[in-house]
Amino acid sequence: MSSFYVTTPIYYVNGTPHIGHAYTTLVADTLARYHRQRGDQVFFMTGTDEHGLKVQREAERRGMTPQAMADEHSARFRSLFDTMKLSYDRFIRTTEDEHARVVRTLFETLRERGDIYLGEYEGWYAASDEAFYTDEEIQDGKVISTGATVEWVAERSYFFRLSAYRERLLQWYRENPECIRPEARYNEVYSFVEGELHDLSISRTTFDWGIPVPGDPEHVMYVWLDALTNYITGVGAFSDAPEWTTFWPCDVHLIGKDILRFHAVYWPAFLMSAGLPLPRTIFAHGWWLNEGVKMSKSLGNFIDAFELLERAELDVLRYYMLREVSFGNDGNFSYRNLLVRNNSELADNLGNLVNRTLRMTERFLGGVIPAEAEVTAEDEAIVARAFQARDAVEAHMQ
Repeated sequence: MSSFYVTTPIYYVNGTPHIGHAYTTLVADTLARYHRQRGDQVFFMTGTDEHGLKVQREAERRGMTPQAMADEHSARFRSLFDTMKLSYDRFIRTTEDEHARVVRTLFETLRERGDIYLGEYEGWYAASDEAFYTDEEIQDGKVISTGATVEWVAERSYFFRLSAYRERLLQWYRENPECIRPEARYNEVYSFVEGELHDLSISRTTFDWGIPVPGDPEHVMYVWLDALTNYITGVGAFSDAPEWTTFWPCDVHLIGKDILRFHAVYWPAFLMSAGLPLPRTIFAHGWWLNEGVKMSKSLGNFIDAFELLERAELDVLRYYMLREVSFGNDGNFSYRNLLVRNNSELADNLGNLVNRTLRMTERFLGGVIPAEAEVTAEDEAIVARAFQARDAVEAHMQ
């Protein structure tokens, strides 16, 4: 029996679940169901990312503790996925004790390898992205690619020697051209790493909502070191859990294209340093647009996932989201298109096919499926077409 491990990114708990969260997790669910039907041993994991400056600030604004806010929002994500009947095997939270243990172990492992050192960080930081940026990536006080507001940060920080992994990363990309998909995203990452890689700040001292650095509790770990580690926490890293040898390395990390750099540069470098196997494929899909406009908090045009489920039948919504856009590309959501897909394809095409088949069975066969008879040339042609369809599905699901 083959194994198959698929993950979504863990979703940040500073807002309401929207269509993008639903889409990524639906795709992962589709892959998981497909591999289960093939007889594979499957592990499908999703969850919530609950540490960081954004959560602490939002909790302070609301007059509650970060943990209470994380509990509230994490429950909403889990409720969404249960309402969507998604077949995840584990819902992980970064505030779990087991996750903190794995993150600390990974940090200590990287430090023992000589890849972590204490220094001074000074530069631009976007709290909403939980990311650092260079001068070239900033214009008029905002990140060019995301629109996030930046602030100048100067503080003591632990650094990961990312610069030391440039050649090993490039070699991995060259030897594993399927490690980042689609091809445009692969080319984007390869070009980025071909340039100069700077060491990465992996701790903060200006807030305290996070996992403390071992031996130096004034520092909490950078949210992306914390968050990315969930992928190995979930399958029992640094323990004798059978899931570790069964499911790692991960077969597919499903992510949105906006977090590609973290997954395709930082994450494999951390794993290389720790001496752990690298994921087989990182697939970065596109964004959902709202009537052609990119969704953002500032525009207030996010499509609330719960509202969407109230307006559309679940199976119709699943079909629409998988059918409407070529996987990997951006998609344009509209209720009108959802209605058209439902009426023209589900009702008119598939619905009519099923209805006519049942009516003909009733009319010509008395509603009874006949016993197996001699196979004709026409039968063989139909069976051959069925196997061709199966093979086409197999090819597209790889």
